[in-house]
Amino acid sequence: MDMSDKRVLVVGLGISGRSVAEALQGRAAAVTTLDQKVAQADLHDFDAIDWDQVDLVMTSPVFNPRTPFILEAQRRGIPVVSEVEVAWNLRVDSVRTGAPAPWIGITGTNGKTSTTQMASAMMEASGLRAPAVGNIGKAVSQAVLDPSNDCLCVELSSFQLHFTDSLALECAAITNLAADHLDWHGGFERYAADKAKVYEGVRKALVYNADDDRVRVLTDRAHPAPGCLKVGFTLGSPTAGQIGVDRGWIVDKSGLAGGEPDRAERLVRLSDLAHLSEPDGTVYPHLLADALCALALCLGAGADRGAALEAMRVFTPGDHRIQTVASLGSGPDAIRFVDDSKATNAHAAMASLSSYQDGSVVWIAGGLAKGARFEDLVRTQARRMSAVVIIGRDQTTMLQAFEAEAPDLPLTLINPEPEQDVMAKAVQAAGSYARPGQVVLLAPACASMDQFKSYADRGQQFADQADRWVKAHGENH
Repeated sequence: MDMSDKRVLVVGLGISGRSVAEALQGRAAAVTTLDQKVAQADLHDFDAIDWDQVDLVMTSPVFNPRTPFILEAQRRGIPVVSEVEVAWNLRVDSVRTGAPAPWIGITGTNGKTSTTQMASAMMEASGLRAPAVGNIGKAVSQAVLDPSNDCLCVELSSFQLHFTDSLALECAAITNLAADHLDWHGGFERYAADKAKVYEGVRKALVYNADDDRVRVLTDRAHPAPGCLKVGFTLGSPTAGQIGVDRGWIVDKSGLAGGEPDRAERLVRLSDLAHLSEPDGTVYPHLLADALCALALCLGAGADRGAALEAMRVFTPGDHRIQTVASLGSGPDAIRFVDDSKATNAHAAMASLSSYQDGSVVWIAGGLAKGARFEDLVRTQARRMSAVVIIGRDQTTMLQAFEAEAPDLPLTLINPEPEQDVMAKAVQAAGSYARPGQVVLLAPACASMDQFKSYADRGQQFADQADRWVKAHGENH
């Protein structure tokens, strides 16, 4: 798409909107911004749009596909696109290759950020400038204008993909699929169809979660470029064409690591992945899956095998992803406080809880449920819990799940008012339940916006209160 003759309406001046508006200056015929809450916007009312002066609409992920201005644009035959679509069409040539930097694209319900960060680390360890961008780091519409980038590792949300149609990624992955954001998309099938867009036209490696039936279906339906490899990753023993785990080793049977596709080649011991493990050496299964996914993507993109494996060995998950933030005592009898605030849906919380032994977790859960139910989560994971603390403005759905599936678990409801005291009360309640050797785990299974600014704010407040609790109780320990 040639932007030079387009009059672009940018709706929503969040991070992506501001980035696109800046990127299009001098590259589009005209740029008009609209945001009802930002004083610097050109327009503040949808009724003020002069549709005769609009050739293209870039919409923020805040607005679902049924929003009136989107429907009006489509009725008039005006394309509606995402920041990602604009970015793809603004790519400049890399100084190293003389061609636009290729993209490694990652989407899925959970694990996108960790996988994208690992992929970036592996590609950069191979000597390339390959920042993690998109939903994390720099906005992708700014990153594509930097000619020093050799490759972009792009986290892609379902919101972005809905209004994106031109991508032809170097390598692409769907980490997993579970019900999420169904209110925005209008159902699971539409959500899955938007995720599946990453596979269309992918050039070198289509990477899929072989343990996820829903992802395998999308893989079978995909239309990659001729010659593109399909590579599965699994937490079990891999079959031909897969990377997986066997007898304490990550092994490759895909041929990406240089071996024969039908012969298992050992790559790295699980015991070497200390940063992806509990103190007792138990590897977090969801982070291991992310690592396998990232490795397949990067080997498919041509990363140096030894450098990629070393990057995997030293990788440390980012903030608010299963991070120990405070500890009372040390060794196996410590009471640890673990921040997994990024577990914003039931699928992510299930992965987090499954990392722990039976009866070892005091779980802090709840928040903005987004229409989700939690009966399956509680039924499968209650055995790992010794007690539960529920936060959130609407605690009904979480409470109903425990009443139905684990009525005998000790449980505390935190009064949602005053809001500024919620996390302090939650940590105090969880700490009163915790015994030596147990973990207080914040993996809420819900979004944060009902009581916190973001999942990061929620995690930081948890870390601060956990630190206070440990200091107060350490004096008497």
